[in-house]
Amino acid sequence: MAISDLQLPSCVKAHQLQDATAFAERLAGDVAQHLRAAIASKGQACLVVSGGRSPVPFLERLARESLDWSKVTVSLADERWVPVEHADSNAGLLTRHLLQGPAAEARFIGLYQVAPDLERAAELADAALAELPPIDVLVLGMGDDGHTASLFPASPNLAEGLAREGQRRCLPMLAPVVPHQRLSLTRALLASAAFTALAIQGPGKLAALRAALAASDDQALPIRAFLHDPLDIYWCP
Repeated sequence: MAISDLQLPSCVKAHQLQDATAFAERLAGDVAQHLRAAIASKGQACLVVSGGRSPVPFLERLARESLDWSKVTVSLADERWVPVEHADSNAGLLTRHLLQGPAAEARFIGLYQVAPDLERAAELADAALAELPPIDVLVLGMGDDGHTASLFPASPNLAEGLAREGQRRCLPMLAPVVPHQRLSLTRALLASAAFTALAIQGPGKLAALRAALAASDDQALPIRAFLHDPLDIYWCP
């Protein structure tokens, strides 16, 4: 199976890489190129990335790219509602694997907020995101269940989270796996990115993408909502 076998919408471009090393290098190179262009045209750039284990090689490769990192703002597409020091924190992941060396000069806007409950944490994160510049580059991932960011099937608030237009930048979401409580940027904010990449690896993710393309309900496979807009998919076996 190859990504070229899929019937993709005309607004979606596919990039198939030979292996995980080529995948990380190509994705990091393309992301850096878009960030450099944004800095050249308007003096700053904004990058939003996804967490989890899969992006680590890409993040480490991106950290080595020649960029004026002091002009880059970095944020997350989603976050687990755990302190930054927690092993599951996406902010901690970025600190360890991206915001090192010259890349440590980037401005980071995190989503985690100390609050009495998840709803209040999401409200505080939403307010913090008012400082986020227009997104130049967005890098999304996807789970085998078709979720992206923390927009999980059957999660409360999913319909609002997938709406193409809306006032909220961040919503409380629930994941089927621990830690359950999540904070997720909404599609209304994510879809504003100038360049969006979907980074997936392995046959399981390709099968999930095939299922999303064949489905008719965005809420059943949330990644489907993002296939309606310009998207570059990066995949390796």
